[in-house]
Amino acid sequence: MKIATWNVNSIKSRLDAVIGWLRSARPDVLLLQEIKCLEENFPSLEISAEGYRSAICGQRTYSGVAILSRHPLEATCRALPGDDGDAQARYIEADVNGVRIASIYLPNGNPIGTEKFAYKLAWMERLRARVRDLLAAEIPFVLGGDYNIAPADLDVHDPHAWTQDALVQPESRAAFRRIMHLGLTDAFRAVHGNARQFTWWDYRAGAWQRNEGLRIDHLLLSPQTADRLADAAVDMEPRKRDKASDHTPVWCELTE
Repeated sequence: MKIATWNVNSIKSRLDAVIGWLRSARPDVLLLQEIKCLEENFPSLEISAEGYRSAICGQRTYSGVAILSRHPLEATCRALPGDDGDAQARYIEADVNGVRIASIYLPNGNPIGTEKFAYKLAWMERLRARVRDLLAAEIPFVLGGDYNIAPADLDVHDPHAWTQDALVQPESRAAFRRIMHLGLTDAFRAVHGNARQFTWWDYRAGAWQRNEGLRIDHLLLSPQTADRLADAAVDMEPRKRDKASDHTPVWCELTE
């Protein structure tokens, strides 16, 4: 089973790119972030024409996550538990072929020292609690998405230039490590070790052309799914195209 994640930065703006990638890469499951639309405005007909079912947690002009699957899927959770007052569309789970799969758009948190950074850290604690619950239930799972965390300096083109950004703060990285230390596996790192690879490049100042990026999109695997990991990679091709998202897809493949 091939599972991919991609922050498309507006499904309306990137629909042709998404359909093109579904045709070329043929993932079994594609997790989307920043779809930036309500469920009723999501292009489900165009997606279904490519053979994919959709589960959507949308929000107008901001955030929004979705799961596309070539196989039957059952949405099990459309919000991250732990805060009934959180109206931001950042989390959705579904069961696909015996695997619980979540699409995650973790808060950016900038600027640091504000309520946005506090929200980011609190959200990560809620995610950690969710991971604990899934592990306790012994549910095989994959948590994929835009985590807005570069876990180590290796994942940043110029660590010194990013010292004041929420994506690399010690508190952010420590919160990410606390989640990982529950027993999760970073699919890309498991396959590629310390290879230097980014998944996001700023639109400004020629960052893409100079490969000045960050690795902030991750596929995190439970022990059961990590045992089935066959391959993982970052697909750079979509970022090369005109009107591309500032992110590019990340995928992993699990054996049956």
